[in-house]
Amino acid sequence: MLVLGGLGVLAAPVSAQQQAVHEGLCDASAAAALDATHFVVASDEVNTLFIFQRGRAAARATVSLDAFLDTEGKESDLEGVATVGRRLYWIGSHGRNRNGKERPERQRLFATEVDRRGAVPTLVPVGRPYRQLPDDLLAAPQLAPYRLREAARLAPEAPGGLNIEGLAATPQGQLLVGLRSPLRQGRALLVPIENPQEVVMGSERARLGTPVELDLGGRGIRSIERVGAYYFIVAGPTADEGRFQLYKWSGLPGEAPQAHAEAPLGDLRPEALFEMPTGTLQLLSDDGGIETAGQACKDLPAARQSFRSLRLPRPQ
Repeated sequence: MLVLGGLGVLAAPVSAQQQAVHEGLCDASAAAALDATHFVVASDEVNTLFIFQRGRAAARATVSLDAFLDTEGKESDLEGVATVGRRLYWIGSHGRNRNGKERPERQRLFATEVDRRGAVPTLVPVGRPYRQLPDDLLAAPQLAPYRLREAARLAPEAPGGLNIEGLAATPQGQLLVGLRSPLRQGRALLVPIENPQEVVMGSERARLGTPVELDLGGRGIRSIERVGAYYFIVAGPTADEGRFQLYKWSGLPGEAPQAHAEAPLGDLRPEALFEMPTGTLQLLSDDGGIETAGQACKDLPAARQSFRSLRLPRPQ
């Protein structure tokens, strides 16, 4: 039995052939492919990106974002990433801390670009971090029914608290911001950003589109990724307890996402989903709450931290 977040969970096992363990962090919260074998992972505990290579447990390289994000050493709670060409857009949770205290350092939307000139690809920040998304969300008339002003005053895992965890690119290069919370009548919320290029380059405020509500069985969005002609969504509880489920969605607002029952999530707590160029999906588990000898993974020294990933054939 694994202990996750203090809660004992018995679940169906995941095949060892599908699963891998990666070292150096526990709280894998966002990830994207960089080439056929390398991928980048963000943690919601540090402002550092970790670059891994399939078949190797330890990270091949790291990229510090502390100076670029200008957060005075405080973590930005990085939760989502979306790929548009060589550019990767990243987003923080934009929520308060667990005690309901304001955390302006989490209010970041920014971009990096992939540099593949070396043996191991790396990432270079571009533009400047955008900090005005909360104001844009609260000012948008189409978002008034979601009571985001009230949500922004709550702790992220409190009922109805504001918590962003997903980010995906559209075929047109726009972004979809996925909320873990709040839900509206049990449905999760996607908010389009129509001008991300101009936003991160500092020339325009965010222009928000028509929101989309998705029925994910009372769950929020933990990760979302466009794969081929569809979006794949990792849905999970708005608080800490509950089951995760993988969904497939056409991208059309009037069509309901379909649960992918064959995805063997077992006891994983996936918070990152991406496609490798080889045509497989990779899901990363946030294992910060797994306890070893009574100590949570995220409280261990970095050299003893690890998280799991699951490879799946692209669902048809």
